[in-house]
Amino acid sequence: MSNSLSFSRPQMHELASRLLEPRRFIQVVAGSRQVGKTTLVGQTASHSGLPTRHASADEPTLRDVQWIEQQWEAARSLADAAGRDGALLVLDEVQKVTGWSETVKRLWDADTRLGRTLKVVLLGSAPLLVQRGLGESLAGRFEMVRLPHWSFAEMREAFGWSLEQYIFYGAYPGAAPLIRQPGRWARYIRDSLIEPIISRDVLLLSRVDKPALLRRLLELGCLYSGQILSYTKMLGQLHDAGNTTTLAHYLELLSGAGLVTGLQKYAGGVVRRRASSPKLQVFNNALITAQAGMTFRQAYKDRAVWGRLVESAVGAHLANAAAMGDCEVHYWRERNREVDFVVEAGNSLLAIEVKSGRTTDTLAGMAAFSKAFRPTRKLLVGSDGIDIERFLAKPVKEWFYT
Repeated sequence: MSNSLSFSRPQMHELASRLLEPRRFIQVVAGSRQVGKTTLVGQTASHSGLPTRHASADEPTLRDVQWIEQQWEAARSLADAAGRDGALLVLDEVQKVTGWSETVKRLWDADTRLGRTLKVVLLGSAPLLVQRGLGESLAGRFEMVRLPHWSFAEMREAFGWSLEQYIFYGAYPGAAPLIRQPGRWARYIRDSLIEPIISRDVLLLSRVDKPALLRRLLELGCLYSGQILSYTKMLGQLHDAGNTTTLAHYLELLSGAGLVTGLQKYAGGVVRRRASSPKLQVFNNALITAQAGMTFRQAYKDRAVWGRLVESAVGAHLANAAAMGDCEVHYWRERNREVDFVVEAGNSLLAIEVKSGRTTDTLAGMAAFSKAFRPTRKLLVGSDGIDIERFLAKPVKEWFYT
């Protein structure tokens, strides 16, 4: 079993090549909590050989813009002493500083005018970074490296995991050493991952008038991952007098935090898609199983439960690809006919049906969808189709061409 701290993700090579270029853009590394942003940037900085100043705003008490200025001045000293190659400043969770983007813009532009070779990397959640000024103040000054949850191929390479382990335990590398102690593993997921994401990444930085409703929506999203549920039915399940607009907004916040998203119905038209009931989908199966109160053996022996986990693992694989910008993911349903996932990339369209066991179904939903939309490819994942392990081991974008 290899050490995840020395494991190289593809995004590391992308970032490393950019840092070795002449100073052009601020590099933004964006992703959910505990997907390896800090580790990746640390590895990249080490390989670059640049003198590095690393500072984090991820503290219980929010930093102010003077903190950014202090870190920047310290990094400027490193850059001036280093000469032509310059130095590197890494600011982690920078979106937690009120007014951060205007300050970063002012300091970056000042260095640009002076020809100072200080390179800058910002880390944080992409939606929160954009929401708090990235797209406005720093327009034209940054490039983004998106970091999704770890894939099955990465967990297998870093930790030697089997397909079944990935399906049940999900893809948080920090929790991987704990799976031999299931209770401890589940507590780590709940207390050290889910709770900080909600309390420090969502509630602290976004307006949420009903935090209890948002928390219950997360629980519902995990419980019903892979199922289509209207907002009205969600409100009924949540026993809340809120409205569907609030619920849709909270689901967007959970999606931006890398927890649960709502896939929209594919209908060939944007307006109709947005008006549909969402199909709930987690980004990481650990979010389901850590809260379900079942063991790996219990889940594996229950055919219905395991089938839902398999479909959710496939959905998470697709949802993370969509978060990377590689594709768009939807579902399709008309009356009693359904296709599990519809994936778009450019002019290509994939229709995907997931079956965890052998099936005698005629796949009527796939036939009806094909007649209506003529997809580029139709994939049956599992059963007598493409092996689930093979599907999860390949990047989604490769299935459009092979």
